[in-house]
Amino acid sequence: MAKKIPMRQCVGCGEMKNKKDMMRVLKTPENEIVLDVTGKRNGRGAYLCKTAECLKRAHKNKGLERSFKMSIPNEVYDNLEKEFDAFHE
Repeated sequence: MAKKIPMRQCVGCGEMKNKKDMMRVLKTPENEIVLDVTGKRNGRGAYLCKTAECLKRAHKNKGLERSFKMSIPNEVYDNLEKEFDAFHE
């Protein structure tokens, strides 16, 4: 039997993709929002495509805020954008 591929939905564009092709954004137990590069850290995760476009879209449509059931300040999005850029270099 073929192994099931874990699929996740992007909170930016709403597309279902292979978990390996996504970035995990994490809400830690301390309510911090960080980029979880390993995908293994503890906390509530939301997934984004690996494009800055989807991050901007998630900001606009409040996708992360819905996933984490909390409001997210703009500084957090700025930090995510910086982490995103660093990850892509």
